[in-house]
Amino acid sequence: MKSTRTRAALAAVTLTSLTLGLAACGSGGGDDSGDGEAGGAVTIDAEHSVGAMDDFAVGTDFKATEPVKFSLMYRDMPDYPVKDDWSVFKHLESDRGVTFDRTDIPLADWDQKKSLLIGSGEAADLMPVSYAGSETQFVSGGAILPVSDYLDYMPNFADKIEKWGLQEDLDNLRQDDGKFYLLPGLREKPDVQYSVMINDDMWKKAGITEDPATWEEFGEDLEKVKAANPELKYAFSDRWNENPNPLGSLLNVMAPNFDTAAGWGYNNAHYDEGTGKFELTGTTDAYKQLLETVNGWVEDGTMDPEITQNDDQAKQKFVTGKSAAVSANTQELTVYRTAIEDAGKDFATRMLTIPGGPAGSNLPSGRFTSGVMISADAAEKPYFKALLQYVDWQYFSDQGIEFGTFGVEGETYSKGSDGTPVLNDDITWGPMNPGAKKFLNKDFGYSNGVFVLANGSSQQLIQAMMPDEIKDWTNAVLDSKTMLPVAPAARLNEMELEQNTLLDTQIKDAVAAATAEFITGKRSFDDWDAYVAQIDGLGSQQFIDTMNTALERQG
Repeated sequence: MKSTRTRAALAAVTLTSLTLGLAACGSGGGDDSGDGEAGGAVTIDAEHSVGAMDDFAVGTDFKATEPVKFSLMYRDMPDYPVKDDWSVFKHLESDRGVTFDRTDIPLADWDQKKSLLIGSGEAADLMPVSYAGSETQFVSGGAILPVSDYLDYMPNFADKIEKWGLQEDLDNLRQDDGKFYLLPGLREKPDVQYSVMINDDMWKKAGITEDPATWEEFGEDLEKVKAANPELKYAFSDRWNENPNPLGSLLNVMAPNFDTAAGWGYNNAHYDEGTGKFELTGTTDAYKQLLETVNGWVEDGTMDPEITQNDDQAKQKFVTGKSAAVSANTQELTVYRTAIEDAGKDFATRMLTIPGGPAGSNLPSGRFTSGVMISADAAEKPYFKALLQYVDWQYFSDQGIEFGTFGVEGETYSKGSDGTPVLNDDITWGPMNPGAKKFLNKDFGYSNGVFVLANGSSQQLIQAMMPDEIKDWTNAVLDSKTMLPVAPAARLNEMELEQNTLLDTQIKDAVAAATAEFITGKRSFDDWDAYVAQIDGLGSQQFIDTMNTALERQG
């Protein structure tokens, strides 16, 4: 089968090398004389270096030479609402000389409020929990700092990009001007958390002791499980069906093994290496094959066709033994098991190693996670250089990542004999130390997406937060999978981006609606050509032509 790759965002870049040695020119806080392609050429003068260290480098612990206060757009989570007396704030002030003027925004309002503040010229210095692509809408207005111009002041970021081989991914963040405006969270290894959780007692009753090698075999296993457990109406009843992406997790996990993208990871532009061009994802043969596979389970009566049910309904069916499989992630193993016990049930559960498919056994490309944007106005602040040093230390240095993830040694964690952090027994986080009375995020403010972009970043720190069962599962997935290569990105100019953004939304909505109909059988696959014509009528050809024109322009 031909190899295809998916581009996650419309905003665009060329595949150029990032030059880490920056020429000195200009004298102000943000005097930009760079050409936009080489990583920047900006010098920060003394007037904008208040609090900055003279010897900041890889391995250096940041501490402001005098107290600095940065404005921070803070995403406030309902499960661990922000507290002024958190340990994370106290130690940043006492150990790093950093305090914040916070704008606290509830999770439910986060994206909308952040956009409104940026658009109205009220952007904070720091805007973490920002995903690639979200910055694009603000580039033309000049509200966001072109951080690629300042990488000479961010040695830890540059070091990890080089060590972890992330240059091609980083180049994909460049906009039409050749610069990038988001510092992404970095991962040493691909992020694997999601798969299907099974009732292992029912699986064993069906005589199944090995994980399915492919999604086709998974469907066969569902039939065996249902036959061996006649009390089941459906062997598989799934969750994460929030509009506009029913079966968001399942389809996202399956898609790379079908040469496509779907569910949470769906986007309209799909790169075909065979032709060297983009195609409309939702109308490809690969996407159709994925939907036919899942529809087959519905038609066989092994999968619940109620793919608009909410999470609580799906979880309740699983924990009470009314279904034998449900999508899950590694952080929810303990949640499920506690719910099973509370329901008076007693059965074993485990996560399946992610099956392969007709395109192989793959993981999607990319090792970036949520990142941080910096306000363009920050370049005029007296503490600008110190701000860049703090960001580089907090989010990209080994010391800062360990602090953001685990907290403070002796207070929240200790070090094992190999130097790996070990969370204190009386503190819990995710699947670690279930039943402990203190919470690392809720009571201390650590392992909080505002202060650690990739929840550990290095594989050592990520796995230090995993029980052995999850660590073994993660390694089994990574050992059995191939990460797809990074696709080139089309560099759209401002007019092209505006046009494609409008088309993108209506096409995505139509694809999502049709996806649910094809899976549940409300729409026959005999109607596929009519569906393709429907998507074409929404401007899909114009959308793809624009992407390919931009790609060709890059040469």
